[in-house]
Amino acid sequence: MEGELMLDDKSVITMKLLHYFITEKNYNPIILQGVENEIWLENLEEDCKVVRIVSNYIHNDEQFNFDEFKTKRIVQKIKRKTFSLHINVMSIFLDMGDNVSRDINHDSNLMCINVKEENDIKKNDIIKKVFPDLGSKMKYTEKGVELFAKITSDINRHNREDASRMEKLFRSKVPYVTYFLILVNIIFFVVPMLFGYDAYNSIVEKYCIHGPSIRVGQYYRLFTGILLHGGFMHLAFNCYSLYVIGAQIENFLGKVKFLVIYLFSGLIGALFSITFGGGAASIGASGAIFGLMGALLYFGYYYRVYLGNVVKSQILPLIVLNLGIGFITPGIDNFAHIGGLIGGLLMTMALGVKDKTSSFERINGWIIVAIFTIFISYFAFIYSA
Repeated sequence: MEGELMLDDKSVITMKLLHYFITEKNYNPIILQGVENEIWLENLEEDCKVVRIVSNYIHNDEQFNFDEFKTKRIVQKIKRKTFSLHINVMSIFLDMGDNVSRDINHDSNLMCINVKEENDIKKNDIIKKVFPDLGSKMKYTEKGVELFAKITSDINRHNREDASRMEKLFRSKVPYVTYFLILVNIIFFVVPMLFGYDAYNSIVEKYCIHGPSIRVGQYYRLFTGILLHGGFMHLAFNCYSLYVIGAQIENFLGKVKFLVIYLFSGLIGALFSITFGGGAASIGASGAIFGLMGALLYFGYYYRVYLGNVVKSQILPLIVLNLGIGFITPGIDNFAHIGGLIGGLLMTMALGVKDKTSSFERINGWIIVAIFTIFISYFAFIYSA
């Protein structure tokens, strides 16, 4: 009985809301320094990406205005961290005084809910529109300590399952396909070299990416060209890049998706090369590797809560730096790099990211891939011929 008396109405509502948003809607708590008497929850896949549960007493318009100002500043930081252009926020106030007289919903991006008792949640029009099942999910047969134990147990179980999924996703695995592709690149360089430079140059001339030859029917060059390299340093740089980036993509997306992205990116890179590069010959796996960078960028966007800083500090600078080097350094086929980057992004969109992209998004991705492939093929084989 004593344990039940310790749970006032505000605490019970808070627990029920946490149970709903965490276990039903997969929101995650946001750790904010210096913020007291508030719980911030985030799910970037929902229309309402941030939910605040505010137990602090808001006694007048001035305090509400300050709360609004503080919320907007924090949301701006979340936008920068998560690469989000638009974030809707729902603030659920559990202790708002009658002295607050101003319109609390004047900002469409900041939805404010005044909750004095549980029935206010069920009757609120905004909640019924954004979270239509919340009212029905607030019903529990347990009370007091039993309710606290059930909600705590459910949340802990959900957090353990979520942590297990993340551990499985980010756990290091042996990148067999990456090793195989590196081995193939090495074999295509070393074996011809055993017969001398003339033999290797002959292979390059016969199998390189060369627009006029491809347009007369030598389509195999679109793929064989990405297996050849112009020298030991070219091979070493691409193999190292493939090892670093490829291992990550194979780890995150799986072996089959990784291989499909690699080959498609190489193909689109080759098509860009013969479209915009004139009649110059091109070789190297860098177009396919740029496609892996595009895949990593797409994956990082969906897991930006975990990889947001990595995307900003490593992935984006790496892409920009390599493209910049390609523009200022003679002899580098930057058109293949750009084509591979776009191809990698689009194919990853079509294949999808596990637990993140919906079937609708993947279908749209395949449609875009098909349209884009037809479009660039037309320019490569007909318009540029």
